[in-house]
Amino acid sequence: MPVPKQRHTKSRRNKRRSHHSLKAVKLAVCSKCKEPVLPHQVCVNCGSYKGREVMKVESKIAKKGKKEQHKHDHDHDHNYEHHE
Repeated sequence: MPVPKQRHTKSRRNKRRSHHSLKAVKLAVCSKCKEPVLPHQVCVNCGSYKGREVMKVESKIAKKGKKEQHKHDHDHDHNYEHHE
C-alpha cells in the first residue's frame, strides 16, 4: 500500500482546509408579511413567492393540527416495556 514520501506541512494542510468554513445563511424579507425567508423559497408564514400566493398556508396549518390531534388519540404508551 502506498504511503506519502514526505509529511504535508501545516500551512499546506490549512490552505486545503481554507474552503471548509461554514458560511452565514443570507435571509431575504418576504414582500407580503415582512418575515425573514430563505432566498428563492416560498414564505412559510404566508405562502407567497415573488408577491404571488402560491400555497394556502391555512389549510396546511389545519392539516398539521389535525395530524397532531390524531397522534395523541389513543390511550396506551408505546414506550412502556412489558416485564413480568
